[in-house]
Amino acid sequence: MLNRTLAPKFHAIEEFTLIRPQEIQLDNGCKIFYFNSGEQELVRLEWIFNNLNFITSRPLSNIAVNTLLAEGTTSRTAAQIASEIDFYGAFLQVEYGADHSQVTLYTLNKHLKATLAVIKDILINATFPEKELQTYIRNQQQKLQVSLQKNDVVGRRTFNKALYEGTIYGFAPEAEDYAQLKQDDLLLHYEQQYQPANCTLVIAGKVDENVMETISDFFSDWQNRITADFTRPDVNKIAGKLIYIEKPNALQSAVRLGTSTINSKHPDFPGLQVLNTVLGGYFGSRLMANIREDKGYTYGIGSAIVSMKKTGTFFIATEVGAEVCREAIQEIEKEINLLKTVLIPEEELSLVRNYMLGSLLGSLENVFSHADKFKNLYFSNVDYSYYDRYAETVKNITSEELKALANQYFDFDGFVKVIVGKY
Repeated sequence: MLNRTLAPKFHAIEEFTLIRPQEIQLDNGCKIFYFNSGEQELVRLEWIFNNLNFITSRPLSNIAVNTLLAEGTTSRTAAQIASEIDFYGAFLQVEYGADHSQVTLYTLNKHLKATLAVIKDILINATFPEKELQTYIRNQQQKLQVSLQKNDVVGRRTFNKALYEGTIYGFAPEAEDYAQLKQDDLLLHYEQQYQPANCTLVIAGKVDENVMETISDFFSDWQNRITADFTRPDVNKIAGKLIYIEKPNALQSAVRLGTSTINSKHPDFPGLQVLNTVLGGYFGSRLMANIREDKGYTYGIGSAIVSMKKTGTFFIATEVGAEVCREAIQEIEKEINLLKTVLIPEEELSLVRNYMLGSLLGSLENVFSHADKFKNLYFSNVDYSYYDRYAETVKNITSEELKALANQYFDFDGFVKVIVGKY
């Protein structure tokens, strides 16, 4: 009989195994990586494109083109595209990021040919109908008007602009930017970006020979069109400053502070992730324990490190009672200084190790998760040894090494500090 008064034995995570893809390249330059695993007759296909270089005169081109891809082609209306995808029980999604744009299709194997016909039409014959474009402009302007009433949205936009003004990483759209969108500009952008030589296709699921043969048949005649610029300029680190946007009637103040930092290509990145987790990267972090649990200044606070192609960003974000905003920032500074001066106790560090390794293992629940891990590596220009280094760092990094990292990367005076509300 199971004794439920006794907790199960604890076992440390020693190792984990990642599924690695097979790779082919079509004659037109499209690279295909595929993961064959699982019993379900289901595949996920992701067409991922490098974004064109950011053009300040047409700042919304990347996101508008990606969003409107499925709004009409030379042979299908937006309604027809949606109807066909629904008829076959498939799911189509377009996603946009600062460095890449993506078209994702989930479909049953037996309907692969039918759904691929729709995707191919979208990637080759999109027209960006004027009616759909004008609807998009109005909707986005209205959403922006509502979003700008929220202190946390204003804080995030202001923070990113302060760090990366003049680049895609710091761009925050205004209503007039949407008004400047033109159909001809979108078509030109589309022709430059959505071509096979600029495409990486990642496939995961039950990927047998028939699936690969079908995909090759569909996309081997996909032609490149015109050359384009996909470079990303280097990002310069800026000096710390305080930006205060006063909202006299605010009940809460949004606080966001941080700095540009290293990305995943840097050897210190795994160690910095451990340090960030201690500070504010999970529910049991120091920032949560102090500012939420002890002081009661907020419902939630956290910190994160985001890796991008040309930079990384470290930030701390929260919303606190307007009357305790100054005190909350002082407590944040105190926690950062403690990491720089006092060694992290082994018991706390052990908890963080187990949390991080458990989270990594838990994130590998299916073949799609393994494909996601691969994408993180591939588009960061690092190989699979990164995860070996990550796991080894999490398991073996010392308190002394973490203290040294805190002194190297956490300069509170050098942080950009944005406060929206009362201070």
